[in-house]
Amino acid sequence: MGKRHENVVSRRPLAEPVQVYLVRGDRDRLERLADQLDATKSDVLRRALHALEQQLADRATHPALRLIGLADRETASPARYDVTGAHDRFLAESETAAWRRRRRKPRGR
Repeated sequence: MGKRHENVVSRRPLAEPVQVYLVRGDRDRLERLADQLDATKSDVLRRALHALEQQLADRATHPALRLIGLADRETASPARYDVTGAHDRFLAESETAAWRRRRRKPRGR
């Protein structure tokens, strides 16, 4: 083996065997997809993994990522002021109000 051949081979990602147990219906589905796509079963599984990963990364379909921006929608109730821009002031006012409420309660004997 020449030096050039060794460099080409070493850059190629190594594939690792994976054993997967499928029920008959899933196995039939895999074979049918392989036939329809004119691909190997391994290629179908690789493509399925890629598609699933893309779906989970898509903000429109990912359950947690869909939460981003919900408060910005017009349906959100309007606040007295922008809490995100003045969070320190909001926390201080909330804490001060709580202190006042505690002071007003008569002490029991």
